[in-house]
Amino acid sequence: MPRLEYVGPDALTGPDAEIAGRIVARRGGTLTPLDRMLLHSPPIADGWNDLLGAVRTGGTLAGDVRELAVLRIAALNGADYEWHAHEPLGRAAGLDDDDVAVLRGERGPAALTPRRAAALAYTEAMTRDVAVPDEVFAGLREHFDDREIVELTVTVGAYNLVSRFLVALQVGDDRRDAA
Repeated sequence: MPRLEYVGPDALTGPDAEIAGRIVARRGGTLTPLDRMLLHSPPIADGWNDLLGAVRTGGTLAGDVRELAVLRIAALNGADYEWHAHEPLGRAAGLDDDDVAVLRGERGPAALTPRRAAALAYTEAMTRDVAVPDEVFAGLREHFDDREIVELTVTVGAYNLVSRFLVALQVGDDRRDAA
């Protein structure tokens, strides 16, 4: 069960209802449990919506790399809700069963392409240790340009925020409350 009650859009009025409307529009007509938890603080929910919207759709980072990072972060941080939300997105972006097994920690990174392996090493370093060793960054540099590196770095940072929020407040732990 989530640690706080979810906020329904009908509970919001004025500018707060407008914020919920922007989130619904970005989500294609619905609010997720994550959104409904964030709406305890509409200004935070609004900023979150802008940031994650830019991360998901505003950059040039390839979808397979973005979802690889999101899924590995979910696995490392125990964010099951995030994993379930993003595994279909990862598969749609080109991740296969072997890739998913690596991201779950069931196989080593040798099954990945060199580009994906470099992104995985960077994601793991940022998530586990924050500081990225020079050799990991050098490996990333071989496969990504400056813009992609910035976008991957923001993606990893943002989804560490997402997973930590989800886990701390137990968002989506009870699938029956996911509405």
